[in-house]
Amino acid sequence: MSSTPSAASQALVGAGVLVVGAVMAYGATFISSDAGYAGVGPNALPWLVSVVLMICGAWLVWEARSGGYREMEAPSGAPRADWHAVAWVIAGIVANASLITTVGFILSCALCFGLAVRGLRLAEGRPGGGLRRTVIDGATGMAIAAPVFWMFTQLLAINLPGLTASGWL
Repeated sequence: MSSTPSAASQALVGAGVLVVGAVMAYGATFISSDAGYAGVGPNALPWLVSVVLMICGAWLVWEARSGGYREMEAPSGAPRADWHAVAWVIAGIVANASLITTVGFILSCALCFGLAVRGLRLAEGRPGGGLRRTVIDGATGMAIAAPVFWMFTQLLAINLPGLTASGWL
């Protein structure tokens, strides 16, 4: 088995990025374009992201077709996926999606962060962490999620699910 991907698989990655950009552009057509603050409508960012993705996808396909990804380092890590580690990351995402309306944005994102970090540690071959590490990960997740929540709810007036009706948790 080669240590670098073939030109065909590299082109497939670029085509995948193109498809994601096209699907996002299609989805952006369903978002209202009524101008909001400063004349920018809610569909401006999805359009921008979809155009940039399609440019990047086209560039990746061109790179693959004109000699492959240049100066690409050999892949690092294990030859096979660590499904135990992946399960922790997936559990974090599913927990976030399932609990965000029940326990609020901050706590569900902190839980997602803690579970995902445990999975990433396991993927590196390090211990997942005991009680102390779990508490630190949860506190770090809350330290990241809380300012994001407050910025969106208090400064931008975008409603995110909270734990209390006060709008601060």
